[in-house]
Amino acid sequence: MNRCEVDRLDTTRTYWVPAVVSPQREWAGAPGCRRGARFMVDRETLCASRDAFSPFGSKLSCLHWIMSHRAELNRTLPGATVRAVPLDRWLLGLE
Repeated sequence: MNRCEVDRLDTTRTYWVPAVVSPQREWAGAPGCRRGARFMVDRETLCASRDAFSPFGSKLSCLHWIMSHRAELNRTLPGATVRAVPLDRWLLGLE
């Protein structure tokens, strides 16, 4: 799913996405980014992405996915903490 497809989601539900904040400038997880840049994690590539994401229907399922892929996420997103965040709040910059 891309950001432009967000309007297809059910507005009465809260969706969750794995997200990460760049711990430093020129971070290996997103070359060319600034420190503090915000990204969602693409579930297919396990890489930081500004647009590609696949939302989860619950926080628990998002956390379960993060824990299941912890080793791969540590490899593709070094030095950053991946956390489950509400999609709507993340897109608005509130989370």
